[in-house]
Amino acid sequence: MVMSQYALTSRENEQKRKVALVVGAQGVIGRNLIDYLTTLDDWDVIGVARRGGTSTDRVRYVMVDLLDRDDCHEKLGSLTQVTHIFYAAYQDRPTWAELVPPNLAMLVHVIEAVEPIAADLQHVSLMQGYKVYGAHLGPFKTPARESDPPHMPPEFNVDQQAFLEQRQRGKTWNWSAIRPSVVGGFALGNPMNLASVIAVYAAISKELGLPLRFPGKPGAYDKLLEMTDAGLLARATVWAATDERCANQAFNINNGDLFRWSEMWPKIARFFELEVAPPLPMSLTVVMADKEPLWNAMIEKYGLAPHPYQKVTSWGFGDFVFSWDYDMFADGSKARRFGFHEYVDTEAMFLSIFENFRHRKVIP
Repeated sequence: MVMSQYALTSRENEQKRKVALVVGAQGVIGRNLIDYLTTLDDWDVIGVARRGGTSTDRVRYVMVDLLDRDDCHEKLGSLTQVTHIFYAAYQDRPTWAELVPPNLAMLVHVIEAVEPIAADLQHVSLMQGYKVYGAHLGPFKTPARESDPPHMPPEFNVDQQAFLEQRQRGKTWNWSAIRPSVVGGFALGNPMNLASVIAVYAAISKELGLPLRFPGKPGAYDKLLEMTDAGLLARATVWAATDERCANQAFNINNGDLFRWSEMWPKIARFFELEVAPPLPMSLTVVMADKEPLWNAMIEKYGLAPHPYQKVTSWGFGDFVFSWDYDMFADGSKARRFGFHEYVDTEAMFLSIFENFRHRKVIP
């Protein structure tokens, strides 16, 4: 009798375990989400990435080409135990219109492969951003709210959400759309990592004996911005995926404070022991294009980890962010009203990430 009770308890515990399929597992968002999930006792994690990953006792990685429908069905079509899909994959393209087909196709391929065979699927979490509000197009209404009307397409975030909404009708699972600002965290080879842009730009400036100049548009230096810490984002994403109040809802997730580069830039410069000179508009894509030999010499000189120059940063993304000569922030109160109350100090976030880069010998 005792043994059968133990067996029953074991089966109940097994049934309570949740299985996360994290799509885009090697990006700054996916990596931090996996790191957080592995701290929770009742989760098993499957990471999906084009480059795969090193599996552990808590995380199993699957190498998948998400643009290949057949590869998705072959690699993901047996994952019957998945209960939660966390979708954070992204493919970059030169224009806004060109972004739509691949990014919509990747989500469709994942859902079509997993949803029909995952009998206990409970939730699909979609990672979005402020592009939903047209933030990438120019000055937009701030603070942006989840209830704001859509803008003229093309916009893949909107198309992805529309696909999920249609697919979910009549199903037992639900979805959430998570909308962070610029995400701060550690991940190399990521096309949207502002912290690495700043860190490498500052390190090279110091090596050349230069002050730290803000390289963006003149009007961008004093506009209001916000960031989203990757760890905070991970906790909010899991909260929204597991709190029944959040079913079929979108949430802005941000640190909770605002800043201006004119105030933050000198603090960043102090961390790197650099002087600050007046801003000078310049394209990082252009002025940093010839710095690979210098970077390789710095790797040798300071004993840095041998990360290729192309992998440590994305100058195009830096140019994009530093071009925002308009306010860039959203209202995060809906998440608080629904029960998520965490916040992060943005200055502390930046300095912590830079310390992490140094600890990992990415920068001197």
